[in-house]
Amino acid sequence: MTTKAQPDSLRLVALGGLGEIGMNMMAVEYAGKILLIDCGLMFPEAYMLGIDLVLPDISYLEERSEDIVALFLTHGHEDHIGAIPFLWQQLGEPDIYGTGLTLGLLRNKLKEFELDSRVQLVEVQPRQKVDLCPFEVEPFRAAHSIVDGVGLAIRTPLGLAIHTGDFKIDQTPVDGEVTDLARLAEFGEEGVLLLMADSTNVENEGYTLSERTVKKALEEIIPHCEKRVVVATFSSNIHRIQQIADVAVASGRKLLINGRSMVSNIDIARKLGYLKIADEQFIDLREMRNLPPTEVLIITTGSQGEPLSALMRIALGDHKQIELEPGDTVVLSSKFIPGNEKAISDLINNLYRRGAEVFYEKTSEIHVSGHASREELKLVHNLVKPTYFLPVHGEYRHLVKHAQLAVELGIPKENAFVLDNGKPLRICAEGATREEPIETGRIFVDGKGVGDVGKMELRDRRHLANHGLVILMLAVNQSTGEIVQGPELFTKGFVEENGENDALLEEAKQAVRDLLSEHSLDAISDWEELRVGVRKALRRCFNKKIARRPLILPVILEL
Repeated sequence: MTTKAQPDSLRLVALGGLGEIGMNMMAVEYAGKILLIDCGLMFPEAYMLGIDLVLPDISYLEERSEDIVALFLTHGHEDHIGAIPFLWQQLGEPDIYGTGLTLGLLRNKLKEFELDSRVQLVEVQPRQKVDLCPFEVEPFRAAHSIVDGVGLAIRTPLGLAIHTGDFKIDQTPVDGEVTDLARLAEFGEEGVLLLMADSTNVENEGYTLSERTVKKALEEIIPHCEKRVVVATFSSNIHRIQQIADVAVASGRKLLINGRSMVSNIDIARKLGYLKIADEQFIDLREMRNLPPTEVLIITTGSQGEPLSALMRIALGDHKQIELEPGDTVVLSSKFIPGNEKAISDLINNLYRRGAEVFYEKTSEIHVSGHASREELKLVHNLVKPTYFLPVHGEYRHLVKHAQLAVELGIPKENAFVLDNGKPLRICAEGATREEPIETGRIFVDGKGVGDVGKMELRDRRHLANHGLVILMLAVNQSTGEIVQGPELFTKGFVEENGENDALLEEAKQAVRDLLSEHSLDAISDWEELRVGVRKALRRCFNKKIARRPLILPVILEL
């Protein structure tokens, strides 16, 4: 049964983003109404074999869709907006609020799902107050690794809650839009009931470097390259793309854009005025072939070593239009995302095999984080001076360390809460309390299927990947119990079916025959019980002989 917040209490329920990087989604409840902050996805972890995307489980919200007043977005990264096309209808089709670029990127995603004409998108500006009774929401500027990021000030009759969004305190951002510390200070003077703050870089001492430092690194590399230059970065990092373009133009190079999302996001950002690159600076593949290598710079996706990305195909020599030559330079201007290290290492090795020189995070300062380090977090805490603190956006250790930092800065230990997804926090005049967990989890997207692959299917996929498959075929006359055909064994990814393994497979068949001889097959009423017995007999045989545990699938035909 769904538990609603009491009329005079503020209730926070994270459906994603706590204890993990990605899938950010927070429900803020007051007086029976719900304000949603972000609706993001997560890219699959290594054990999620065959999975394309991971979405938050919104079962809790589906039965309360009429209570949702709006979905408010902090910025346009996939881990904050990527799940919207999949979940918007299940959420009751709420209006979506966000800044210009955030909605521009979202609108492009909605077109792919033929939802762009149905979703009501409401553009807002920093410091613009939006009445979403019983909430009043005021976005404030937050500098990040994507243009147009904001944090949210959420006023309720109980008090003011601040959600920082993803942010850092960059005093020299590319577009001049700094995190609005003045407004945060004013919120602190007004009185802040609750602070929810980005925890990603809490382990990093000092300050996060300014985005402008990347330009200095690019200026040290690109003008001195003797042949073509390929720069790979995230297609959403508009500031980074602007700096790459500026250095390329200053070095006398034209720009070739490669990768579907890169082409799309650059087009959106230019149309909205967030990216300033003249038309004549762009070239196509035909024009590239007619230019000297020293006049070409390629901006591409694929910096994480994705198997089907443009850059990986270039590195493997499989790209039909772009081929690396000895002396070319490749710059990976992005972070090594945890879990992708092996893929990126393979990418770099393959680039070197083709004769390219490669610059990346571990060798050059060609990437800076978009998240605040400890000194920046301290500053925000001291400006806001909240009564309660809830760390968000980070793995569990990040949340713990951020809560510890808040306590060091004066928050009472009992007022700093480290939560998991699905574990609500209720705040009222008497204090704050944890509530019983609600149903939450992960929904897997595999191809066009959403939610049709669960934990059991993933377990079977891992079992298949690690141990292989054995299929037993057996045909039985149901009336007489006579074995018409079999047992026969077919294997995939287990052992090679050759003379060396014939003895093993024959012994396995004999184990099945011995099991069948113990049963009166004409009297069996529960054939599933027989399948379980066959599976156990084969498992014991294979484990004893070669210490392997294949997935065993008995197929018993009842004739």
